[in-house]
Amino acid sequence: MTDRFVVGTGRCGSTLLTRMLSGHDDLLGLHEVFTGLDWGRRFTPGQVTGAEVADILGEPNRVVQMVTSRGHDAEEVTYPFGAGSTYDRGDPVPWILTSTLGHLGDDPDALWGELRRWLERRGESPVAGHYRALFEHLAAEAGKRCWVERSGSSIDYLADLLGCFGTEDLRVVHIHRDGAEVALSMRNHAFYRLAVQVYYGVQPPGVDPTDEEAMVDAWLAADPPVELYGRYWSEQVCRGVPVLAALPEHQVRSVRFEDLVADPEPQLEDLADFLGLDPAPGFPARASALVRGSPAPRAPGLPKGDRERLDAACAPGRATLATAGP
Repeated sequence: MTDRFVVGTGRCGSTLLTRMLSGHDDLLGLHEVFTGLDWGRRFTPGQVTGAEVADILGEPNRVVQMVTSRGHDAEEVTYPFGAGSTYDRGDPVPWILTSTLGHLGDDPDALWGELRRWLERRGESPVAGHYRALFEHLAAEAGKRCWVERSGSSIDYLADLLGCFGTEDLRVVHIHRDGAEVALSMRNHAFYRLAVQVYYGVQPPGVDPTDEEAMVDAWLAADPPVELYGRYWSEQVCRGVPVLAALPEHQVRSVRFEDLVADPEPQLEDLADFLGLDPAPGFPARASALVRGSPAPRAPGLPKGDRERLDAACAPGRATLATAGP
């Protein structure tokens, strides 16, 4: 079966695109399976058991825990915290419950219990074999014949993803958005606001670095320089786009977010054909209804100095995209 992935930098429109594609009768969209997993274990080499994969998928993500415990929300977090659910805000929630399973049913806790038992019955296999079997199982349960996986910032670890799954039977959709707009969106998004500052080791002034709670509060309350997020966008693009360029042309399709929201139907028709989906009358029109217009650009409204620093930070990523071609 063909492996299908939507990849991007995060805050680039990949969630919208995958929701649109999921409106096709053939295709199940799987959200955020890999990004929040332990980076050292998610694509572990060699033979592993299904129970080990269940442990990988079930490990909580510390950043999500720190942010949700402080009352922040994001559209990517679909777990229904509160009465009737196993976990509440601030609890260590299994990563697979944070976003993925909330898209697939009204009772993600029960679904995770079923999937954990299903995985635990599986013997040894390369980890990609377990993931692929799980995705096919979920697609079949949803009445779909194939799947596409999408995770935020997946362009950043694309080489590892393809090294795990292989490239023999593969389709990759790369969605990208102007780096300045991505950077501003990341800075305003609680999870990225925290994660990027942690990633670069930003030290909030006047805060004891050994006091984790105070550090997290300071990071979330900070007004970090937007060029930090432009740098993050550029570095992801510069790592991932050359990996895409090394793939055969028939395995990669690139789409600009700005084009997708401006005129979605022809983009969706092309992507459905690229992904090998059967013709589905009415699909592009139904999927296009998810678009709520083009967001107004925010970068032009920045003060001159901020805009210049942001553009300088985005320049390497923009140059990489330009040399990659359409």
